[in-house]
Amino acid sequence: MSEQLIISGETKQERYEALLPQIEAVVEGEPDLIANMANVAAMLHETFGFWWTGFYRVEGQELVLGPFQGPMACTRIKKGRGVCGTAWAEAQTQVVPDVDQFPGHIACSSASRSEIVVPIFKEGEVIAVLDIDSAQLGTFDQTDRRYLEQVVEMLP
Repeated sequence: MSEQLIISGETKQERYEALLPQIEAVVEGEPDLIANMANVAAMLHETFGFWWTGFYRVEGQELVLGPFQGPMACTRIKKGRGVCGTAWAEAQTQVVPDVDQFPGHIACSSASRSEIVVPIFKEGEVIAVLDIDSAQLGTFDQTDRRYLEQVVEMLP
């Protein structure tokens, strides 16, 4: 794989469709989850220019900050708290067009306006979440949900 991502296409869907095989090529054969999380966060962040792109790993009854791109983040999040904790507790993707309208939103950064959090499963249990924040309202939709769920399925 080249040093720089090659993404063609103008629409969000076209960007995801160009990015997915590149992510697959990077994670294929690499058994280390943290290494793959780091590369996936960087690739998504570079392709879409999100405000914050990263992972939280399940450790006991908390999510613990993992690899990410963007400004400083919350280090630990309790199960059921905020968008990340809710995605973990409910074991389903959360698409939040306006974080200020999400009950119990944890404001790690006041610049975050919309968010998507996708749970990562292993043997039926949530082991981590992919968290992406945007500085714009309404950034994320069902297209993001569909493709980001495919991205996390590639992780070992």
